[in-house]
Amino acid sequence: MVWKPHVTVAAIIERDQRFLLVEEETPNGLQFNQPAGHFEENEDLISAVKREVIEETAWQFEPTELISVQLWRRNPEALTFLRFCFTGDCHNHNPDLALDTGIVATHWLTRNEVAAQQHRLRSPLVLLSIDEYLSGQRYPLSLIKSFLDINNA
Repeated sequence: MVWKPHVTVAAIIERDQRFLLVEEETPNGLQFNQPAGHFEENEDLISAVKREVIEETAWQFEPTELISVQLWRRNPEALTFLRFCFTGDCHNHNPDLALDTGIVATHWLTRNEVAAQQHRLRSPLVLLSIDEYLSGQRYPLSLIKSFLDINNA
């Protein structure tokens, strides 16, 4: 068997000093996370983060910058994740759209409210990513290059 990390995308979405988080069912109970999920076959990273945000929050998301690329593993026996964390703008909320299975609610929380829920964060990357965003860490989307089906174009 070939080892490979699980590639995921996440979105840091801030409005009026509050961050959009999802409350989701996990094997460890209800936890908070950024809108995030797995990168799927035949999509680029930008498409993946847009899809995950709308599926988990019912908000349309337009990424504007990359915050960081994070490699994370809880312990030596756990899965390894390679996470691409974006920021951008939300628009056109559709409250009638059904959210992904397992998503219980969405919340707009301040950084301090997120920190107060540390025991319920899906991973340490949730608060770390908010802090990276607040510190001004940003990279242009042009850093990401996609060459899908280049011979069929």
